[in-house]
Amino acid sequence: MKISFFAFVALFSLYSFSSYAQAPLRVGRNQLNFGVGISGWGVPLYIGFDHGFKKDITLGGEFSFRSFNDNFNNNKYRHSIISLSANGNYHFNSILSIPRNWDFYAGLNLGYYYWNSPSTYRGDGESGIGLGAQIGGRYFFSQNLGANLELGGATVTSGGKFGLTLLF
Repeated sequence: MKISFFAFVALFSLYSFSSYAQAPLRVGRNQLNFGVGISGWGVPLYIGFDHGFKKDITLGGEFSFRSFNDNFNNNKYRHSIISLSANGNYHFNSILSIPRNWDFYAGLNLGYYYWNSPSTYRGDGESGIGLGAQIGGRYFFSQNLGANLELGGATVTSGGKFGLTLLF
């Protein structure tokens, strides 16, 4: 009987927390995203900001950093990549009738990538502008805290990223 009572309390708590979720981001509200990414060039750390611009549309920016070692022509090199990008996303919650504790979105990003390598390095890796696309989702544990997962291409975190979202 005790197990049933605790199970009921746990399920009720989860339901209560999820019913306060704010997905998608309301017009005028902001969220902070941060975490780690997956790519062929090290493990990027990222922090991003999104603003509820219009119903189901967010605009934001992101900063990411990574550092990694590379062997090229029998020489070892240390690289770092810094990116600053802007993004826009459309959130599908309204048209797909997705529960408010979930957020499903897709969009585009445009950024500048600064690739810092030793001057003697002659391999691939150049600074420049990049255009990419992303598709992602969030699950909110409470009114202000969620987990995010995003897949994308042609960005400094190509492959994907995952982390936390804070609403404020």
